[in-house]
This record gives sequence, structure tokens and C-alpha cells, in this order.
Amino acid sequence: MGRRQAASPDAEPGDAPAGREGAEAPVEVRRSARRVRTVTAFRENGRTVVAIPARFTVAQEREWVRRMVSKLEAQDRRRRPSDDRLATRAAELSRRYLGGQARPTSVAWSTNQGRRWGSCTPSDGTIRISDRVRGMPGWVLDYVLVHELAHLIHHGHGQDFWAAVAAYPRTERARGFLEGYAYAADLPQGEDDLDDDGAPDDLDDDGLPDDALEHDGASDDARDGPGVPGPASGTGAAG
Repeated sequence: MGRRQAASPDAEPGDAPAGREGAEAPVEVRRSARRVRTVTAFRENGRTVVAIPARFTVAQEREWVRRMVSKLEAQDRRRRPSDDRLATRAAELSRRYLGGQARPTSVAWSTNQGRRWGSCTPSDGTIRISDRVRGMPGWVLDYVLVHELAHLIHHGHGQDFWAAVAAYPRTERARGFLEGYAYAADLPQGEDDLDDDGAPDDLDDDGLPDDALEHDGASDDARDGPGVPGPASGTGAAG
């Protein structure tokens, strides 16, 4: 599938869009005068977005698009089997304990949950589970999944919600485990540190998706040597 290049409002005059035929998703390059040396890539509405400093040359743009798209594709290959297993597990838990009523559109691991063990966005049906839960017992993961699945049926933490969650037989044990873990790790305590505030949970503080990749071009140049086009080093803080 070919790729489409969208022009950025602050693109440099005369800069032609970088090309990379064969990419699975259209690629959009966004140039920013505020960006000093970092290059970021992420998925957005079916597109791959690569954000670069406005001062990049056409050659630098082409090289960084190639690199970052390749890295995103590699990340997708690594993540997909793990997320697929998580989604399958969630579907089975919904069937077993919630009568199959909870039908998420997406269930995936996330590195951007902060203090939360998991979160649910009822408006679009997405569930994210913190990477911190990966190493915990399976019955703890199952509780976190059931908790978030229940939010697709009951918003908030009312009686109906907890009645639904209680169908999972190890609810109290899992809650105790998570509270003890948080206490030992000196983490701030919330109500289970699980969230259903209705706001999309897959954005970080910069407004980027949690699967966004970011590169510091200056340090990368020093490692790869002069043969790789990239921004000059010593241009200030990453931005």
C-alpha cells in the first residue's frame, strides 16, 4: 500500500515530502519550529505520524522517516501477540463472570498508566492494563481485567458495579494484594488505582499516544557516526 505525505503548516519552503513505499499505513511528516532535536513517531487515525524539527533537510527527513517507521513496525510485531492474548483473556473473563456483556473494542498493555493498575474509556470501549501487572499472579491480573470490564457495563463505583465485580471469586484477595504491593512500593493510594473517568487513557502528558517512539537525534548521531543523516549535536535541550 502506498503512503501519503501531508504537508505541515510550518514546513520549510522547498522541502519535498520524504517517501517510503510499501508502508502499511500512510505517513505524515509534521515539522515544528519548537522541536529542537527530538524525532517522534506514533499512530494517529490510521496514519503514522513522524514529528521532526523544522530545520531538517530533505535527506534528514527521509532517513528519520525510514528509521522511525521501521521502529514502530518492529514495536507492533512485538506487542501484537501479547496484546492479543490479553484481549482473549478479557473476553473469557467477560463470558465467565459478566455474562458476556462487557465487549471491549481494545484491550492492551500500557506503559503510561502512572499509579493506576488499569483504566477503561467507556466512550470508545478501550481498556489499558499497566505493565506493572505483568509480573503479578494471574488471579490479580484477572481481577484488574474484570474491574475494567465491569466499567463497560456500570460507570462509577456504585453498588451495581461492585456486585458485578464480586462475581469474580478472588476479588477481595486481589484487592488486598494490590494494596499491599502499593504500600510496599510506597505508591499513592486511590480507589484501587483503577480508572474509568471517561477520558481517553492512551495519551501521555505531551498529548502523544503511549506507543509513541521518541529519539534524540543528537545522541543518536554520535552513536551512528557521520554516515547517517541527522540533526547536529549540541543544539540545546530536547524539545
